[in-house]
Amino acid sequence: MLLSIKNDVFNEVIIKKSKFITFLFRVDNLDDIKEHLDQLNLKYKDATHICYAYILDNVKRFSDDGEPGGTAGMPILNVLESKNLNHILCCIVRYFGGTKLGANGLVRAYSNGCCDALNSAIIVNLLPGKICSIRFKYDDTKVIDSILRDCIIINKEYENDVTYIFKISVDDLSILNNYNFKIIDDCLIEKN
Repeated sequence: MLLSIKNDVFNEVIIKKSKFITFLFRVDNLDDIKEHLDQLNLKYKDATHICYAYILDNVKRFSDDGEPGGTAGMPILNVLESKNLNHILCCIVRYFGGTKLGANGLVRAYSNGCCDALNSAIIVNLLPGKICSIRFKYDDTKVIDSILRDCIIINKEYENDVTYIFKISVDDLSILNNYNFKIIDDCLIEKN
């Protein structure tokens, strides 16, 4: 089972006049990561450093973004790993306040920034799932609604027939065996 965060988290702290702004994002793919990093780089283009780490399935990456090697990205990654998190991106924006923190001070600042943000995050279990579509007659709406009651309906279209786009866990796919449905893509489902 995968652990991640339910919603994006924001945290800010000042250490010796340096401002550290932490962002946690749940991510589903490398495009999500790139989009978040691009947005932060655009919004905080005047920041001294934007350091980050992410875990996405078996891919783990980090960046010190100009901080001394091993003082920013790796400490963030270590925190994410210690919490057994996945599908997560942690970015910490730093505005230098004029006082050098030293290597140990930077490691503490970046580690604590990530930990503090995680302390206010809601941790959830993620299960492998599928995004599917199902097309059916209007008369079957009640039956399909009942079958999909525990699924996440993304879209409903009412034309000559009804089409639902929905997320379902891989374990629950068998409930659709008697129906004509299509698997569109892989996804992750939060377990309640």
